[in-house]
Amino acid sequence: MKKIFLKMKRGYMIIETMVAVSLFIIIVMSGMNALLNANLLHQKSQSMRSVMDNLSFIMEDISKNLRTGYNYYCITGSDDLSNVSTRKSGQSCWGVAFESAAGSTSNPNDQWVYYIDNFGKIFKSTQGPYVVSNFVQLTPDEVVINSVSSFSVLGAESISTNQQQPFVGIKLVGSITFKNIITPFSLQTSISQRLIDV
Repeated sequence: MKKIFLKMKRGYMIIETMVAVSLFIIIVMSGMNALLNANLLHQKSQSMRSVMDNLSFIMEDISKNLRTGYNYYCITGSDDLSNVSTRKSGQSCWGVAFESAAGSTSNPNDQWVYYIDNFGKIFKSTQGPYVVSNFVQLTPDEVVINSVSSFSVLGAESISTNQQQPFVGIKLVGSITFKNIITPFSLQTSISQRLIDV
């Protein structure tokens, strides 16, 4: 009976304790690794979401202003922007110029212009296309828009030659580079002029 009592009173050996503590540390460290990875993924997704929200806001801004504007002009590669006060339809435009809702066709310096430059950035001017310093970059530096992106303008000609309500299509295809991770995107929308023009 004394032997049984002595065995029960002895407790854990140091090796058993070290093995238990080691297993506990391994489990805690793997849990911390998973927690840190989840936090990193959350930060990346938040940053990507912020950039995508920015792109969505840009598309909404363009859509709202085009919808309330008039006298659309499709800017193509051969245009020098000196005659954008007229109307012009076209496919695969690199930009679009138009009169804003408060604009006047007699003032060429109140036209609004949106265009995609050669480096894949969207620029905007609310003071006409003639002064380069009037343009503001809308897209963040992480966003690069591919050359397949474009504006298309339909039905912009005068009423006598056209029976279609003016219509603008926007297609943006590109990539977002954030912390050396490239994520492709594709946004597309279409806008019809609110002012009746048929």
